[in-house]
Amino acid sequence: MHLSGSWGLRSGKMSVEIKLVASAKEMGVVAGLAKTIWNEHYVPIIGQAQVDYMVEKYQTKEAIYGQIKNEGYQYFLVTVTGKPVGYIGIVEKSNELFLSKIYILGSERGKGLGRVGMDYLVEKGKASGLEFITLTVNKHNRSSIQAYEKMGFEKYGEVVSDIGSGYVMDDFLMRLRINIG
Repeated sequence: MHLSGSWGLRSGKMSVEIKLVASAKEMGVVAGLAKTIWNEHYVPIIGQAQVDYMVEKYQTKEAIYGQIKNEGYQYFLVTVTGKPVGYIGIVEKSNELFLSKIYILGSERGKGLGRVGMDYLVEKGKASGLEFITLTVNKHNRSSIQAYEKMGFEKYGEVVSDIGSGYVMDDFLMRLRINIG
């Protein structure tokens, strides 16, 4: 599945666009957003040292490029009235769309942007005949778990992944059925 082009939504004064990341410049914008968002959100959950490690390993411009070129990932910028406020990272796996990343700046949370992003992914997953959207979420990330559950996701397992340098990701597995198959 290749989600391409852009998708927009107008709601009152807010104009939201979700655009496929294709250029090195856009990858740089995503990397900048990642550094800000991860430091805003994850330091209280996993600590500064692990945030620094994970941003460097997974969310630099070079890491994002490698994921796109070598692992089949697609990244999307979420903009509001032309201003980048978040990003999404996905990869297709058999009958599912794996949502690796959906992050919105702290100043923009609570405005329905996560829901807009998820609606976009559901639409694309359905069009491709996929059965689920799946994701992993840190077991201590209560606000995100609640948001996913509100969108209809259900926990279906747990996983602990060694990510190197003595760090692990201790996550719930969650999924949302999007097609009956």
